[in-house]
Amino acid sequence: MTNKNKKVVVRIAPSPTGALHVGTARTALFNYLFAKHYRGKFILRIEDTDKERSDKKWEKDILDGLRWLGIDWDGKIHHQSKRIKIYKKYLDKMLKEKKAFYCWHTKEELDKERGEQTKQKQAPRHICSYRNKDATKKNLKDAIIRFKNDTKDTLKFNDLIRDEIKFESENFGDFSIAKSLTEPLYNFAVVIDDYQMKVTHIIRGEDHIPNTPRQILLQQALGMPMPKYAHLPLILGSDKSKLSKRHGATSVTEYKKLGYLPDALFNFLAILGWRGKNDEKEILDRKEIIQEFLLEDVQKSGAIFDVEKLNWMNGEYIRKISLKELTQLSIPYLTEAGYLDGIKRNTLQKIQKIIALEQTRMKKLLDIVDTADFFFKQNDYDITKLLWKDMRKLELQNILFSLDDIIKNIDLKSSWDKENLEKIIMPEAEKLGDRGKMLWPLRYALSGKDKSPGPFEIMEIIGKEATIAVIKKAQNKIAKLQK
Repeated sequence: MTNKNKKVVVRIAPSPTGALHVGTARTALFNYLFAKHYRGKFILRIEDTDKERSDKKWEKDILDGLRWLGIDWDGKIHHQSKRIKIYKKYLDKMLKEKKAFYCWHTKEELDKERGEQTKQKQAPRHICSYRNKDATKKNLKDAIIRFKNDTKDTLKFNDLIRDEIKFESENFGDFSIAKSLTEPLYNFAVVIDDYQMKVTHIIRGEDHIPNTPRQILLQQALGMPMPKYAHLPLILGSDKSKLSKRHGATSVTEYKKLGYLPDALFNFLAILGWRGKNDEKEILDRKEIIQEFLLEDVQKSGAIFDVEKLNWMNGEYIRKISLKELTQLSIPYLTEAGYLDGIKRNTLQKIQKIIALEQTRMKKLLDIVDTADFFFKQNDYDITKLLWKDMRKLELQNILFSLDDIIKNIDLKSSWDKENLEKIIMPEAEKLGDRGKMLWPLRYALSGKDKSPGPFEIMEIIGKEATIAVIKKAQNKIAKLQK
């Protein structure tokens, strides 16, 4: 697969026409892993020759996303827009050598030709009648530059993932390579860039397979060596169609905002279509992934983007980080939700206690906003859910009054913590024969949720005054219900 005497050089070449898609991020990651495994070079090239669609804000999104994931490139960032003179030199060379020519057929003429080919069930291609003619100044105004494709042979290349792939060269016709001398098209520019940057392996999505034979034909015409190719399987949604926004978030930025950790997304994308030596092990650190990564272990079929699996994996990573770090990561989400008005020392201690309770249940950082909201506000809830099993409303009302008395009589000079609260309230709950009669309505009134930490943990954090207010609210709701 690799020549040990030749340094591996790979690249990722995104277009700044949209946010960093997880598919592009996965391709960048596989290139990065391959380069790191063989101690090679990983190049970042921005393909920004499309002036109308390229935007600096999308370039920033791409760079920020790669940095956040920890996918670092070697050397400077290459911009195609700054390499126009280089492309022009090679276009001039091809025109001079009669390997390329100007075509001034109109769009209407080309559409008519394509329509006739479709009717005859032929592969759409343009064999240009101007291929051996010189363009006049008048014709140059609306002309494009095409590659003169005289190749009749079957074109073959060995894909490092898919083995041998064949194409009939004549089916491509005289394909376009530039709009003008200063406006190269993708297939031409990429060939020049890869050659000049000494790229040895091109690792990209399988949707680029149709581009490969055109690029090989150009390499042959220019006398350039052919890199090795590896075409990755596409990332698919749960319905096995190409991943799109209808399946949910698709950009790295969106996953970052939702509270996924970079290490978790790095790990998830790495095993999305690739598995190391231990097929059953899914939680892998970066060093393990780099050490084990081989292209021959990449699967040929599409990889399903399973959000539930990502959630599970992210939860595992959340449980691995320190409470201090998780608290700092969670604070921006709590602040944006309006739960925090400045971070004072006592507030930070409170947040740490909340995070300690929620860490085992969090799947992503954003979860803290919904799972822990009752620590910052009183939630509304269905009063009938306070009833434990076959409990009657009057019985519930008496239990709430009893709780109110117990809590009001707790001396704050003694410790207001989980252990002391449990020591005081649990015996009273046991007297009812079924402690759930007291503990369930207390916990549910405190949280307004079917699942939450225990009542004593919640009471310790929100304090005596807030606890009494919660019970008073439950009493009022029951009273209104009985009228």
